[in-house]
Amino acid sequence: MSAAAWNDDPIEVATREHLALMDRPTVSFELYPPRNPDAAPRLWETIQALSSARPDFVSVTYGVEGKTRDTTRRLVRRLLRETALNPIAHLTCVGTSRAEVVEVVEEFLDEGVRSFLALRGDPPSDQSGWHPHPDGLRTAAELVALLRQIEARRRAQSPAQAVRATVRPLSVAVAAFPRGNAPVGSTREQDIAALLDKQCAGADFAISQVFYDPASYLGMVAEARRAGVTIPIIPGIIPTTDPGRLMRLEALTGVQVPRDLLARLESVDDEVARHRIGIRAGVDLVNAVLDGGAPGVHIYTFNTHHAALDLLEGAHLGGGATPGPLARPAAGAPQVTPTQADHQTSRG
Repeated sequence: MSAAAWNDDPIEVATREHLALMDRPTVSFELYPPRNPDAAPRLWETIQALSSARPDFVSVTYGVEGKTRDTTRRLVRRLLRETALNPIAHLTCVGTSRAEVVEVVEEFLDEGVRSFLALRGDPPSDQSGWHPHPDGLRTAAELVALLRQIEARRRAQSPAQAVRATVRPLSVAVAAFPRGNAPVGSTREQDIAALLDKQCAGADFAISQVFYDPASYLGMVAEARRAGVTIPIIPGIIPTTDPGRLMRLEALTGVQVPRDLLARLESVDDEVARHRIGIRAGVDLVNAVLDGGAPGVHIYTFNTHHAALDLLEGAHLGGGATPGPLARPAAGAPQVTPTQADHQTSRG
């Protein structure tokens, strides 16, 4: 067989593509359940578009006090049944007893979910400060430990469950905070200590809160390693194309958007030019953290795909569902406003 023929062989082509994908840094997305039924078709179009990037997983938020419990389950169930995507279900401790958390976890496990993002969670908007349920969990580390206990019990009760769990081990992710958790007043040092507790409880990897300068993430990882944290820490990235959304996210998380970036975004009236500026800044950030050793990127999509895929394409991580790496969002694309229910890595 000639070299040209070998290069065109379908099996060889598929093998090269598979190896290229395996060598690629991990790519993942955050989604949240639609707040009304009319948004469901648009969300599914977004999911189909994001699938073109062949993500390693997608996380599905749970909302304050589990208010999206049913819609989260429906979305996760559909992802499991109708796509090849690996969904990670968010879980929180807010306003929920230990028994209720166990019930929710059992429901997800019965649906076939094998991955969770364990979060302490945001307090309700009308509540000052965070207060645990009288019969509930106090920290994300306790939630991680509970997940491990539930899994161990299910394995012990059923040989079939034990086999399934061996074939598809339970995976537990947690949150990390590059600059500390501003809304609750915790420092980076305190959050790294909490991250070490989560690791000791059984966490497999972490996803960071948003940040805008690579030094925040890389410095946090270096400090975490010195403290004994060994699990992978994936940087959480938001496409920086919409100044209004960035400011709303700043109000929610306390993570300040660089004023020079805002100035550049607001200096142009043309939507395409603004999109190009934002994607360029995002690509520079992604490249910097990957060059610094990040295992991949987790993109907060806010249930839209254009900017997320353009960001990946610009960083040579895939994408390509749009006409080019700096494509303009489709006319009529929904403008999504972040809320506490939509962005659940702000509390660890």
